[in-house]
Amino acid sequence: MRGVVFDGREVRVVDDLEVRGPGPGEVLVAVAAAGLCHSDLSVVDGTIPFPRPVVLGHEGAGIVEAVGAGVTHVAPGDHVALSTLANCGACADCDRGRPTMCRKAIGMPGRPFSRAGEPLHQFASNSAFAERTVVRAVQAVRIPQDVPLTSAALIGCGVLTGVGAVLNRARVGHGETVVVIGAGGIGLNVLQGARLAGARTAVAVDAKPAKEAAARLFGATHFVDASAGGAEAAVREILPTGADHAFECVGDVRLIRQAVDLLDRHGQAVLLGVPPAGAEASFRVSSMYLDKTIMGCRYGSSRPQRDIALYADLYRQGRLLLDELVSAAYPVEDFAKAADDARHGRVARAVLTF
Repeated sequence: MRGVVFDGREVRVVDDLEVRGPGPGEVLVAVAAAGLCHSDLSVVDGTIPFPRPVVLGHEGAGIVEAVGAGVTHVAPGDHVALSTLANCGACADCDRGRPTMCRKAIGMPGRPFSRAGEPLHQFASNSAFAERTVVRAVQAVRIPQDVPLTSAALIGCGVLTGVGAVLNRARVGHGETVVVIGAGGIGLNVLQGARLAGARTAVAVDAKPAKEAAARLFGATHFVDASAGGAEAAVREILPTGADHAFECVGDVRLIRQAVDLLDRHGQAVLLGVPPAGAEASFRVSSMYLDKTIMGCRYGSSRPQRDIALYADLYRQGRLLLDELVSAAYPVEDFAKAADDARHGRVARAVLTF
C-alpha cells in the first residue's frame, strides 16, 4: 500500500508499505484523507525529534475496515475521525479527564508498519499518511457519514487544538477579548473557537496580509498586518489596556514574548506554536504580578471521544467551519507539492487524499 515515509534523510511516497492487522483493543482504518500539519514537517526538519524511519501523518479520517477483540464502539463500515491520543484510560490523569497528559500515551511510539521486512515507527500513534493504519480503539471516533471525510480529517488535530485551546484550556468567557498571533490552520481554529465562546473582540495578527479574508471569515473582528512591524502598537490601538487572552500559534519565542506583553491584567497567554525543543523564551517577571498567566496547551486539552463528536455536530449545524479550512486537496503522490505549499503559507491546510 501507499504511504509517506521519512527515513531521516528524505521523505518518499512508497507503494510497498505493509501494516499488521488490529490486535485486541485496536482498529484498522482505511484512510480517506489526511491533513498536512506543520508538526509533520517539524519531524522532517528536526524541530520535533522522532525516531526513524517513520510513517508520517497524524490528522486523518477514514472508514473502519476491521476491529480487534473487545472493540464495540465502532464497527466495520463506520466513518471515523482519528485522534493522536493513545491514552490508556486507566491512569490518574485519564481518570481526572485529562487524557492529553496520559504518561502511557507520550513518547512510546509503536511500530505496526513494515517495509521489506523492516519495522517502521508510527508518528503520533496515528500515521495517517498511509492507505491503512492501526490505532487504539480510543483514537477512532465515529462521525456521521454526511460529514465529508476531507473535512472531517482536520478535526483530529487542527480543530481539536485550536478550538479546544479556547474552550477547554483558556475557557474564554462571553464578552472577553482575544488576540491570535498567526492565522494559519491552528490560528483560524482559535478564531472560530473564540467566536463560539462569544468573544467580543478577536484580533488576528499575521505577517501575510492575504490571510485577512480567511481570518475574518473564521471570526476575527480585526486584522493586524505584521509584515511591516509595529504589530504590538496596532493591537494596542484596538485594545488599549490589552487582551484577556493571547494565543501564540507560530512557535516563535519573540512572538511568545509579544503574547505576554499584549495581555491586560489577569490575562492569559496560551502557547500553541511549537518552537525548537531547546528554545527558551523570556518575559518581564514584574508583569506577572498583575495576575497574568502563561499557559502551555497540549492538543487543545481535549477529550477526543467527546470533542470530536461535538465538533462534527457543530459542523452539521453550520456553526463550525470545516470545508473552508481545506485550501487544497492533493493525491498522496503529490506530497512534495503539498509540503512546499504548506511551508510557504500558501494554504491554511493541505489535505492528502487516497
